[in-house]
Amino acid sequence: MTYLFSNKSLKISGLVISLCIFAISFVSSISFGQTPITFETVADAFLNYNQASTEHIIIRTTRVSRAVIATVIGASLALSGALMQALTRNPLASPSIFGINAGALFFIVFSATYFSVSSLVHYMWIAFLGAAVAGILVYFLGSLGRDGLSPVRIVLAGAAITALFVSFTQGLLVINRQALSSILFWLSGSVAGRTMDMLKPLLPFMVGASILALFLGNHVNILMSGDDIAKGLGQRTILIKILIGIVVIFLAGGSVAVAGSIGFIGLIVPHIARTLVGNDYRWVLPYSMSLGASLLLVADVAARFIIMPQEVPIGVMTAFIGTPFFIYVARRGFNNHG
Repeated sequence: MTYLFSNKSLKISGLVISLCIFAISFVSSISFGQTPITFETVADAFLNYNQASTEHIIIRTTRVSRAVIATVIGASLALSGALMQALTRNPLASPSIFGINAGALFFIVFSATYFSVSSLVHYMWIAFLGAAVAGILVYFLGSLGRDGLSPVRIVLAGAAITALFVSFTQGLLVINRQALSSILFWLSGSVAGRTMDMLKPLLPFMVGASILALFLGNHVNILMSGDDIAKGLGQRTILIKILIGIVVIFLAGGSVAVAGSIGFIGLIVPHIARTLVGNDYRWVLPYSMSLGASLLLVADVAARFIIMPQEVPIGVMTAFIGTPFFIYVARRGFNNHG
């Protein structure tokens, strides 16, 4: 198959273009909203900050934080989705296959039901813990047996853990219906109302995991050729799979903890990246990060205008954007995955 960017120079040019699109999306996220702000005012808020200006205050205290959080979440979800699809060799895989969303939700509902937790910051850490526990359980179950970790086994383990946590969560919500109202913000997924104080504790983990993921690109290429070939080439496949799993847990778990359940970013964006540059994960991963950040920023801007002055949850917007595109990809056969 001929890809849009078939050689190194074109791939570099394409990455620069995608970064320019991201920059435009980032500035638009700061500028557009219920209170429209010109690009000149946005620049002035950084160069000549005026504490007496309402627009400058909105930019510095709200809009920038929201744009940064959307950037980190979008890049992290797309990157973790690309790694999940490589690890499972399943083009329909996404972070939720690890039971990460289900595990985070169960821990939140459990804490709200039995410990009366209601703080957004507490929810964040509880969700991250739940996501990590779910990911570790899936990895453990997927590694059982003589052959160790395999794509089929990890998919089955993920489905089982997801079903288990979902059933537990539904049971708890039946017992305590009041818990539902307190976690609706998390169920729908949103970057609105999130602050940098929520992101900062998890940011070192997510940045470190992203850097490690980029360095794993060539190893992922070798792993995609099959375990036997990879071992024949001297790759320590178990170690690489464990590292990929850790990266996914930190990226997807951190994203879920901060912004709630946001779907389709980790599912759709890797397809777009592979359509542009092929199956070379040295390029798929950075493209996924840039495109994922841009897509979530655009979705967040669109969410502000659908039912103004209220906002549509960004998780609804990503589903609205992602569903028809995914159907199109499936019908056109763009889900070739090596």
